[in-house]
Amino acid sequence: MRSTASHWDAVCAVTVVLYVILGVGVSTQAQTQIQVPTPVAKTLLVEPPTPLLPATLGKLNRAAEGDAGDGPGLVDANDKAALSEDGLRRFARSEYTPVVKGAMEPGTIAVYELGDVSGAVAAFDYYRKPGMRAEKVGDDAVSNGNELLLRSGVNVVVGDIKLNHDAMLALTKELIEHLPKGSGSAAIEPTLPQLLPVKGLDAESAHYALGPVSYREMGGVLPAEVVGFDKSAEAVTAKYVGGGVLTLLLYPTPEIAAEHEKQIEELSKQPGSSVAGTVKIGRDGTLLILTSGAWPVDEAQKMVDGIHLRNEVTWNKPVPLDYQTEVRKTFSLLVNIVIFCCLAFLAAIVLALFLGGGRALVRIMQGKPAATEPEFLRIDLSGPAGKRLDGSED
Repeated sequence: MRSTASHWDAVCAVTVVLYVILGVGVSTQAQTQIQVPTPVAKTLLVEPPTPLLPATLGKLNRAAEGDAGDGPGLVDANDKAALSEDGLRRFARSEYTPVVKGAMEPGTIAVYELGDVSGAVAAFDYYRKPGMRAEKVGDDAVSNGNELLLRSGVNVVVGDIKLNHDAMLALTKELIEHLPKGSGSAAIEPTLPQLLPVKGLDAESAHYALGPVSYREMGGVLPAEVVGFDKSAEAVTAKYVGGGVLTLLLYPTPEIAAEHEKQIEELSKQPGSSVAGTVKIGRDGTLLILTSGAWPVDEAQKMVDGIHLRNEVTWNKPVPLDYQTEVRKTFSLLVNIVIFCCLAFLAAIVLALFLGGGRALVRIMQGKPAATEPEFLRIDLSGPAGKRLDGSED
């Protein structure tokens, strides 16, 4: 009995030890599975955008950092609403002084970067004043004495520097090289200003607007709430010889254009309306055409009937080098395929002549005809005449 008890005691002790070992192992494995690696913090380096104004411009040095910022937060209070409508991204304004003191008086330059070219065109028209003369620099430019207004891509430059005309243009060209460039859809010119008929147009009076504030400031004939800027409308207003006014409105969809066409028609019928004179209204898809003012009736109708919204695709930029390389590779591949097919065709002809002609030549040399008659094999299953298959005679 003692040996049996000792035996059972040993078995129990071994079992307890195994349970302890297995429990420790399972616990360790569970802890290993529960542990989650600590995430490693990643540091992203963002390169700041290039400053809009360079430190040196010709023989001028930037006096100080000046005003700069993103959005319309720090621009003049009078211009804040209009620039917000045009999609201002950032701006910079600073005073420039001559490198040689006393060589010239200091001046001020301000640069406004818009979200796209449409916003830049609208901002340029907003800042443009009557009496300024056109300059052949940038995409559009006007000047009046020391004042310069320039549009280059998505940028609008307002300068006030006392320089002679040639020095001002040279300074402007240097500044254009420093300005940021638009790309993709942001670099597309707006369609609406290009639809204005050139004949009889007072180019100085043409103004393009993307919002109600700038539209009112530029002398729009319609109430801003009727135009529908809250529905992404675009507007251009221009005067023509004789006192006629032409208004073009562009909407995202034909349905929105038709809705505002009805509103304008109802407005024109009201007494004392701002839409007066020879009023003619036309619509071409998403485009509304409106004449007002001193138009002869036939000319007004002709103007409305002659303007159409056209869809054009233009390519005015150099083709990228990688695109040119791909085109060359594709062209080279197609040429090689054509050459291979021609060589394969010639090889087939030569091989056919060699095999067919060579076989005929060998037969002629053997005294046989060049062409062979087809030979047919026939199996005669009828057996000898007068006997049946079973051996009996007829």
